[in-house]
Amino acid sequence: MSMWTTETHDGVVVARYHNPPMNYFCAEGAQELSRLIDTWRDPAYRAVVLGGGLEGKFITHYSVEELVELARDRENMRSLGTSLTAGYHAMLLRLRNLPKPVIVAMNGDTMGGGFELSLACDIRIGQRGDYRFGLPEVKLGILPGGSGTQRLSRLIGAGRAIEFVLRSRVVRPEDALDLGLVHELADDALARAQEIGHEVAGFPPLAVARAKHAVYAGSDTHLAAGLDIESADFLETMLSDDGLLAMQTYIDLPYDQRRDWLERPTNPGYTGK
Repeated sequence: MSMWTTETHDGVVVARYHNPPMNYFCAEGAQELSRLIDTWRDPAYRAVVLGGGLEGKFITHYSVEELVELARDRENMRSLGTSLTAGYHAMLLRLRNLPKPVIVAMNGDTMGGGFELSLACDIRIGQRGDYRFGLPEVKLGILPGGSGTQRLSRLIGAGRAIEFVLRSRVVRPEDALDLGLVHELADDALARAQEIGHEVAGFPPLAVARAKHAVYAGSDTHLAAGLDIESADFLETMLSDDGLLAMQTYIDLPYDQRRDWLERPTNPGYTGK
């Protein structure tokens, strides 16, 4: 049975995870998501939205039952070695590297592996309510092994991340916003995520792709190398028909209409695809 259901509206694909009763992540769900990520490279998809398909839960966390079964077989664990997490890391890197925005609706409990998945997304929308976001692994005698220690420290700094990880913190949505773990809160995170997805899907796709590449590739290196990356990506957009069309649309407007055009969530008048 499929754990991910997808639907597409105007180039925005919405994928919901459904694994009752607790919406735990598991090997089958991760493998299915990995296959979906490959299909989302299709240019027909302009944005990706992830959300939970079970009320009150995005992805609660990775199945501890599955981890216990693996841990009990010590010989097999030693044989698997770091390949156990390498596949998960590779999947989240492929998700992050999609040349389009990935917005996650944390529409319920989002901890452990589900929180790590959220950290690999570009924009995180938390849902107001009695939910918890965080990394409880150390309390369970392990550590966040699906990239949580690395992504969290890059997001909020090593000083705050070490406290968060060592204390196995799980926090309410309002606290997550204060800590910078989510970009905003909404009463309906999935609806808000789709709204943002449609907003960015209306922008020139090459500019979106190269801007995303410049931010991530540049943040993984030193400033001088990052500036070289930015320059190369900027040049690519300047040589594109999309860039020329969008800029021409802007300068064709009277001066007194230009700021309003920039403030709108979509670019009226731009017809590039």
